[in-house]
Amino acid sequence: MEATKQDNVEAGSGSPDALAMLEADHRAVEKLFKAFEKTADDDLEAKAALAQRACEELSIHTMLEEELLYPAAHEALPDSDKIDVEEAYVEHFLVKTLIAKFETMKVGDKGFDATFKVMSEMVNHHVEEEEKELFPELRKSTCNLRALGDGMAKRKAQLQSKLDKAGSKAVGDKTATL
Repeated sequence: MEATKQDNVEAGSGSPDALAMLEADHRAVEKLFKAFEKTADDDLEAKAALAQRACEELSIHTMLEEELLYPAAHEALPDSDKIDVEEAYVEHFLVKTLIAKFETMKVGDKGFDATFKVMSEMVNHHVEEEEKELFPELRKSTCNLRALGDGMAKRKAQLQSKLDKAGSKAVGDKTATL
C-alpha cells in the first residue's frame, strides 16, 4: 500500500515521523557540539563526557540512517538527480573514522579538540544537506514516513539497549567492560 503525502505529515497517528525523529537527533547532537565549544579548556571531565555522548548519539543515528532511511530514500526517489545518497554514505564513513579515532585518544591529548571540531563541522554540513535537500524530497514522495519512523524507533531502542548493557566508557578508556 502506497502512502500519501498526508500519511507523511498527519499528526497523532501514534507512530513517530521518521524525519522529525532524525531532526530531533540532529538538534540533540548540535547541543552537544555547542556545549563542547563553551566548555573550559581545562574541564577535561566535561569534554570527555560531551565527546562520548556525541559519539554514542552519532553512532546510533548513522546506523538508523544507513539501515533504514537511505534504503527507503533510494526506493522512494530512484530517479532523483537532486539527491545523492551515496554522498551521505561517504560522509558517514568519514564521521565514523573520526569517532574511531576517539577510541585511541584521551581528552587533553594533542589533537583531541581539533578532531572533535572537525567532526562537528562535518556533521553540521551533513545535517544541512539532509534537511535542505533529502528530507523535503522525501516529504513530497510516497515514502511512508510513519511506518519508517516506527521501524526507526524500534531499532533505536534496540541499539540504545545494547549500549546500555555494554555501559559507556570514557573516551580513550581501554579498560574491559564490567
